[in-house]
Amino acid sequence: STRMGARNKLLEDLFGKPIVRHAADAALASTIQSVIVVTGYQQRAVEAALAGLDVTITHNPDFATGLAGSLRAGIAALPPGLDGIFVALGDMPGIRAADYDAMISAFSPADDRSIVVPTHAGKRGNPVLWAIRHLAAMRALEGDSGAKHLIGVHTDEVAEVEIDSAAIFIDVDTPEALERVR
Repeated sequence: STRMGARNKLLEDLFGKPIVRHAADAALASTIQSVIVVTGYQQRAVEAALAGLDVTITHNPDFATGLAGSLRAGIAALPPGLDGIFVALGDMPGIRAADYDAMISAFSPADDRSIVVPTHAGKRGNPVLWAIRHLAAMRALEGDSGAKHLIGVHTDEVAEVEIDSAAIFIDVDTPEALERVR
């Protein structure tokens, strides 16, 4: 994020470890089967921050063009046989393993719950769980737009899961946001 200035927000220390490691640790502590991390800016430093974790790392060399390229890179690295994927952000250190697991429990593409969105106090946040059938539309995305608009296209397939934390809204994009999280 350019809003952080010259600092890489993913590498900022939060309670003794980098922000990106908080995000990866939560995903790994959940029932998620595999975790893929898409790197961009300062690839080697982000990889070093995740050293020793059971994650698959893939690099998006076109990270400066926006979020869509990172989505495509992550999708290209997926192992076969998955039912769904989370699109999670490395700068959201407050997401917990229990949040992921609550969303997985609500996921049922056969019952038209192919997109699971966390909510808190009636407002939607991140991460989002997507059925594999939505990947083609994600691959077609361009620029700095993520898959959020696809939720509106498929409103009849959305399941909302109430999360008891505002962490689903809190990302660390600025020095001020980092100080608030600390």
